[in-house]
Amino acid sequence: MTRPSAPSARSKVRRVRELARYDRSSINAILDEATVCHVGFVDDGQPFVIPTAIARIDDHAYIHGSRVSRMLQLLVAGNPACITVTLLDGIVVARSAFNSSMNYRSVVILGSGEKVIGEDKKIVLDAFTEHLIPGRTADIRASRPKELAATTVVRFSLDEASVKISEGPPSDEKSDYESDAWAGVIPLRLKSGKPQPDPRLKSSIPVPTYISKRKT
Repeated sequence: MTRPSAPSARSKVRRVRELARYDRSSINAILDEATVCHVGFVDDGQPFVIPTAIARIDDHAYIHGSRVSRMLQLLVAGNPACITVTLLDGIVVARSAFNSSMNYRSVVILGSGEKVIGEDKKIVLDAFTEHLIPGRTADIRASRPKELAATTVVRFSLDEASVKISEGPPSDEKSDYESDAWAGVIPLRLKSGKPQPDPRLKSSIPVPTYISKRKT
């Protein structure tokens, strides 16, 4: 199967290119599972990388935060950014430290953001809530005008994005396969724990099914 080519020279994966993918289905699948991204940007010559929540709607990735956020002010002004998402799936235990590694799925998005305004802002903010806790928006009050005004939402096109996926068992040196050291993969996954009620929650309110049955 021929994989799609990189959308641009700067988004082309150069290191371990055999792990690269550029198809939208791979990009979407990783973004839809992720809850946190890291946003890289430059302010007055100094690079910064800030973690924040991420959500995808169709062909765009969205981030949001306080309207006084330095990062968001720079991004809505058109400053370029690099957004990365990583899902860690396992520790690859090889027969040598050199060949030990990790199994992961990652996305890198390059580009400049666009400020989201008007009714679209509310739609996106609701999408953040639904991304984290599907079904939640039906139970909580709508955002107030002052809360919407205090929040900045920025969207990024997925037109210039790349994926790397590392999976499978360790790849050892031929001579190391005779070693008596254990080798394999330690799977990792993010798992929800038991919901902990707010101390001020009314005792008559049960845990909603969409929270108690949440898988991750």
